[in-house]
Amino acid sequence: MTGSEAAGSGSDRDENADHTVVAGGEGPYPDVCDTPARKLLYDMVSIPSPSGEEAAAAERLRAFFAANDREAWIDEVGNVRAPADDAVLLTSHIDTVPGDIPVEVTSADEDAYDLDALAEADGDVVPDDALWGRGSVDATGPLVSMAIAAVRTGVSFVGVVREETDSRGARHLVEDRSDTPEAVVNGEPSGWNGVTLGYRGFLAGTYVNTSESGHSSRPEPNAIQHAIGWWAGVEDAFAPEDSDTPVFEQVTTKPVSFDGGLTEDGLAVEATAEVQLRVPPSRTVDEVHEIAEGQLTTGTVHWKEPIPPVMKSPRTPLARAFRVAIRGAGGDVRLLRKTGTSDMNLFAAAWDCPMVTYGSGNSDLDHAPNEHVPLAELDRAVDVLTAVCRDRR
Repeated sequence: MTGSEAAGSGSDRDENADHTVVAGGEGPYPDVCDTPARKLLYDMVSIPSPSGEEAAAAERLRAFFAANDREAWIDEVGNVRAPADDAVLLTSHIDTVPGDIPVEVTSADEDAYDLDALAEADGDVVPDDALWGRGSVDATGPLVSMAIAAVRTGVSFVGVVREETDSRGARHLVEDRSDTPEAVVNGEPSGWNGVTLGYRGFLAGTYVNTSESGHSSRPEPNAIQHAIGWWAGVEDAFAPEDSDTPVFEQVTTKPVSFDGGLTEDGLAVEATAEVQLRVPPSRTVDEVHEIAEGQLTTGTVHWKEPIPPVMKSPRTPLARAFRVAIRGAGGDVRLLRKTGTSDMNLFAAAWDCPMVTYGSGNSDLDHAPNEHVPLAELDRAVDVLTAVCRDRR
């Protein structure tokens, strides 16, 4: 879509903003989707974009930048690249997990969001209009708020692909860039008044084993028992010594699939187990890998490429800019550590610069069947990101 075609589709002018923003979409939109951010979010959530199938959503995002006279293209792995002022690089992921949630604007769940606090910050009535749909929280909402802020302020932006599977987009980005941004804001739901500084690392593997078939009355363990025994040893090795240890500071172990039984010819027993371990910043992925491997007596584990943990300082100029912006918007700042993993882990391993993760939405709704975000929360996140980018330029 050309800029002239999009010009009548709705614009947004903040008196302090550097650029007018147009939504670049055709609609029709619900009445409350009356700003470029709300319209773009409605469009993006309406386009299914599970990992590996992000092309249509990526093109809508590229068209948004084109409608706002920003150079943008889709690179060889599917990332949307809109380089500009690298004082801040805003980046979030285009893909979602699978799941068909009807896209609609209706009331927010008051158990999921503190609407009173949001209303107080907004200075208006209780803002309970919310957009429901897959990705509204993880992470299309953060992605859209970053796109709007990037156009408003002229900073760099990248929408990456496949974060929910193998982080192919983020890995390609760090390999392809020749220089380090001055600061990075990664987009994931933290709540509009929350800033995430830490994530655990991630180590995933596939255990495989084969044993000769035999009568089930025989005492010798078969491949299935070996797989169970290995994983039990891994769980014991990483069991916390103190039950009060916060989850963020633990290595947690999780089997995600298990398959076993006789081969088709009936001559052997096979076992396969897909496993995942989360690694706190106090330990290294290599250390955890060595301990898990040390529990093997038979069989083999094929490990996938690991993701290291990250913990950033709250005292960087970037973190300070977020605190000032959130307080300026009427919020009480929350500094967060997440027990999961994100693309920020990869960025932090590659780039030595100030970095945080930020975005609208309640992360408890990630991947959930009731995924939704209050539109006023999206608005606040756009304002905070805009203020941060202006501060850093």
